[in-house]
Amino acid sequence: MATKKAVRTSASTISGIDYPIPEVLDDKRQLNEFAQTNSGKKIVCVQGLGFVGAVMSLVVANSPAAQYAVIGVELPNESSYWKVCSINTGTFPIASSDPSVEQLYQSTQRRKNFYATCDTHAYSLADIVVIDVNLDVQKKHGKQKRLNDFEVDLTGFKRALESIASVCKEDVLLIVETTVPPGTCEKVAKPLFDKAFERRGLSKRYQLGYSYERVMPGPHYVNSIRNFYRVYAGIDEQSAKATEVFLRTIIRTDEYPLTRLHSTTACEISKVLENSFRAMNIAFIQEWTEFAHRAHVNLFEIVEAIRMRPTHKNIMLPGLGVGGYCLTKDPLLASWSSQNFFLGTALAQSEAAVTINDQMPLFSYNEFSKALNGKLSRKKVLLLGVSYLRNIGDTRQTPVELLYTMLKKGGCTVTLHDPYVAYWQEQQCSVHTRFEEVCKGSYDVVVFCTAHSHYTESVVLRDWLSSAQPMLLFDSNAVLNEDAIKIYGRRHRILVIGRGDIHS
Repeated sequence: MATKKAVRTSASTISGIDYPIPEVLDDKRQLNEFAQTNSGKKIVCVQGLGFVGAVMSLVVANSPAAQYAVIGVELPNESSYWKVCSINTGTFPIASSDPSVEQLYQSTQRRKNFYATCDTHAYSLADIVVIDVNLDVQKKHGKQKRLNDFEVDLTGFKRALESIASVCKEDVLLIVETTVPPGTCEKVAKPLFDKAFERRGLSKRYQLGYSYERVMPGPHYVNSIRNFYRVYAGIDEQSAKATEVFLRTIIRTDEYPLTRLHSTTACEISKVLENSFRAMNIAFIQEWTEFAHRAHVNLFEIVEAIRMRPTHKNIMLPGLGVGGYCLTKDPLLASWSSQNFFLGTALAQSEAAVTINDQMPLFSYNEFSKALNGKLSRKKVLLLGVSYLRNIGDTRQTPVELLYTMLKKGGCTVTLHDPYVAYWQEQQCSVHTRFEEVCKGSYDVVVFCTAHSHYTESVVLRDWLSSAQPMLLFDSNAVLNEDAIKIYGRRHRILVIGRGDIHS
């Protein structure tokens, strides 16, 4: 029988466990036994066990306000089935710097109220289904290079909904958390469920709500679900009320009140608008970063001076670029919706923000190349950080990827380090996690890519940089403070993105 090595997602090492491919397509007996064991509890199915769905499952299963038994459902393919095996054999598949994740998982193990499967029979048992599947944007060149340089294919999302609609019972509550093109619940999900129920000879008695997630992997992983504000809506009054009742059982609404919008489309717009706003703020600062370099000024001190005005506190700082699953695609989902459901035209500024952000690492690469007079071939480069965000192990759409690819194409020998990532899945390569492993080498350039606290707090790294042979220290993401720049600058050349005033 074929086997697959299980790799825990996020900050992890390869577990070394070989899980046999399970008979995941016929899990009815175990599912029925799970439901019987948890008799008297409402069954909640969470469709999708990725960064959102997996931890959402834990939060629901540990609800202090209601008795839930949770079934997590994944696709029966080689990239997903191992999560099912891992959950059911005592290892949560997502490692996190938030200790609450493991604590909640162990609690479900004691309660025996969390089970994972690939069998869609699970939906026939569900009182509530939470939909947390991916809905990706396909960028035609990997990165957005120009307007309308992308496609949105709803086929997979529709297939996921159909797998629920074909077996779920009447009166089920369906809550979509997936970020979708605005109008999806009303124009795609509702018609799909109506047709499926009619085909099955059922009355159209179901509730459909939308409440987008604001999950942030990292030290506040669980709190980003349980202790944070939520926006919600329903396709009708009954759906909205049912969605509210459920959310009140898993979120501390006494401290974080819910916000109801008048329609699911309004709620869907709320999600993509808030992320588009942030993406545009980041894109806006990029041209000012380039301006600051040519003007030989410190953009950081300029921004801090501007932030003294209360109306300008959210102005962004220079950096390597944008990563993660949301900001890199959500403005495009909104633009696709505008073109296909509503206006017939694109949201040009939102698309332009993604285009600028996708290409941001090229500025760092060009500055890197200039500092070496264009002579990159056979240069030894150490990249510190491959994750897209500080103090987490998430490499999805990381801006480091484009910089890494360009350096490799330029002929550089690249060594990778990240305290939170042992295996870079997208690049299919191992990453050093200990400073002792990389500080033994000699390099021409050290690049600070991710602002992990390890890079400012490590005594090993500090001592090594203080005594290593002179090289170029390239800070692409505001890792080094003023004191570090002065200390390391006595020995090394220093280049900092956003610091046009530095001429080492």
